[in-house]
Amino acid sequence: MLLFFAHNNHYLNNNGVSYIGHDCEDIPEYLGERYGLLTRRLDLSFNQLRSLAGLKAFTGLEELVVDNNLLGNDLQLPRLPTLHTLTLNKNQISFQLLEHLAKAAPSLQYLSLLGNEVCPNQLVSLDKDEDDYQRYRYFVLHKLPTLKFLDTRKVCKIEQQEAEARGAFMKVVKPKLSDTCSFMPYTPLPRGSRDGKNHKGVFAKCHYVYYGKHSEGNRFIRNDQL
Repeated sequence: MLLFFAHNNHYLNNNGVSYIGHDCEDIPEYLGERYGLLTRRLDLSFNQLRSLAGLKAFTGLEELVVDNNLLGNDLQLPRLPTLHTLTLNKNQISFQLLEHLAKAAPSLQYLSLLGNEVCPNQLVSLDKDEDDYQRYRYFVLHKLPTLKFLDTRKVCKIEQQEAEARGAFMKVVKPKLSDTCSFMPYTPLPRGSRDGKNHKGVFAKCHYVYYGKHSEGNRFIRNDQL
């Protein structure tokens, strides 16, 4: 049975609550107060969420959908021991969140991170390919070995084995602009002559002495001709 509350514009259906498209930055307190103990599935998609602190009222939560929000690496989840499904598509998540998820949701089996920086596919960057995406899967499975489904694909036995053996070294890193090398233009000319508007000559003493061992003509040049 589907119940609609017009004054709060949210839905309650079979122990599931949907609160979609309200541009809220935090989970409204009344949702947890009214439905926290009953809710097993919570959908908070298409908001402006930057925090999920309000989830501590949803003690029996099993499924959480928070697609299309503004959640980043500072995201802190309360401990959700029964949570098995989490979709964080199109947020601002990178690899830093994975260790936190392993602690906060130890029963997690289904995870989707499409459209985040952490997930190297064409939704984020056109220069990524299938190899980049596969390495990402190995690394995520290394951090979250309980997963059975990642993004749109089921986790296979071979992936689990590869993640256990080499997943720690599969992190896909995008170099920061500050980490790139900067090159100074090279010129063989002395510093004083590099300005195109400066045509003055540059003078200096030469410490090299040439004895003319390979030039017979030098024997006939007098000092006053030098």
